[in-house]
Amino acid sequence: MSEQTQVIFATSIFLLTYAIIVSEKIHRTVAALVGAALLALSGIIKPEEAVHAIDFNTIGLLVGMMIIVGITRQTGVFEYLAIKAARQAKGEPVQILAALSLVTALLSALLDNVTTVLLIVPVTFAIASRLQISPIPFLISEIIASNIGGTATLIGDPPNIMIGSQTHLGFMDFVINLTPAIVVIYILTIFCLRIIYRRQMKARIELKAKIMQMNEKDEIKNPILLKKCLIVLFITITGFVLHQYLHLESSVVALSCASLLLLITREDPEHALHAVEWPVIFFFAGLFVVVGALEKVGVIEAVARFSLDVTQGEPIPAAMLILWIAALASAFVDNIPFVATMIPLIQDMGRLGGMANLDLLWWSLSLGACLGGNGTIIGASANVVVIGMAEKRGSPISFIGFMKIAFPLMIMSIVLAMVYLLFWYYYHGLVTLYATLMVGIGLWFLLMLISKAIFSTKQGINTITD
Repeated sequence: MSEQTQVIFATSIFLLTYAIIVSEKIHRTVAALVGAALLALSGIIKPEEAVHAIDFNTIGLLVGMMIIVGITRQTGVFEYLAIKAARQAKGEPVQILAALSLVTALLSALLDNVTTVLLIVPVTFAIASRLQISPIPFLISEIIASNIGGTATLIGDPPNIMIGSQTHLGFMDFVINLTPAIVVIYILTIFCLRIIYRRQMKARIELKAKIMQMNEKDEIKNPILLKKCLIVLFITITGFVLHQYLHLESSVVALSCASLLLLITREDPEHALHAVEWPVIFFFAGLFVVVGALEKVGVIEAVARFSLDVTQGEPIPAAMLILWIAALASAFVDNIPFVATMIPLIQDMGRLGGMANLDLLWWSLSLGACLGGNGTIIGASANVVVIGMAEKRGSPISFIGFMKIAFPLMIMSIVLAMVYLLFWYYYHGLVTLYATLMVGIGLWFLLMLISKAIFSTKQGINTITD
């Protein structure tokens, strides 16, 4: 097979695989594996090259965290947190929306957003049922919060896991450089959601009382197991914080802590491994091979050269191009295959353009891909999971219905990310960290005052009407 034929064949298989993933006519794992098989059978990528193309650090990190979360979920601690948050909101629907969104964002940052929504959504339906209101505002808010929260850390969203695995960036790099921006974006987004849904979030006093009667302690099913899981989770997070300084891959930390948890809990390995989402793991493996073939035949390098010509090799134009393309593309296609394609592209841009430091481009890709996933119901895996759970429970969320709320909020978050990245480029370091966090805190206090004014006025009007 000639070089030109290899390029055409590899590109065709990539585009066909991508189209099938987007169409959802065939399961995306099957599409990725068939694409990888065709490329291997054609000889474009040899078996040893295919194995080398698979990023086992990403695979290991995902498997390790899935085992830890799978065992921990048996304790009921996640349901405990959700009900505790609802009671702290005193049964007020709008406050519950904000509280559940906060729990979702925090858990998405420390675990992963797909697992988080799987744990939070069933509790959300129970709370909405007791309040006799639609669960849809809660679900849309939790989807958006999960993608925002997952952007803040290396382990929160698969695109970040992939970026961290292929670069020098570690857990604390993501926390220091992205969390300040995420705090500001989250505060503004939740404020907007509260305003959007304030008229729909009304419940009678006696129904609010039912929420206050719920006892979160009843959700803890195994206190001894919970203690062991919390100890291992603490060790895991500590390991992620220190892994750069200990010269350990993040996958080593995750798999070691998963092994420790299996040891001290005497959990049946077969049962524990059921918690691993194997279709996701094999989807990643197949996808890495497909992208690896594109890289081998020179397609990635050609696109990188074109991008350099467009941006003239300047960091700021390149970063803004990556940010917006990532956001808009991730809104309509799964951000995982998009990021898998962009990582070698950015590496080639750096090599060809002589850019020694690519951090700005990596942060642009992360913010664009993770936040862009909020644009539509197919933008991220967490979105698809929640939509499926909602349909099964008789509360379907339409594509347009979700997009009308989420897409403008996604654009707002990308504009904020753009401003942050420009500030980071010129004043990066502790100045950006502290300044952005101060803006976030000030913004929170300001929006709290505005919220109180809006909702107190509304309550006053309702009282007069009654």
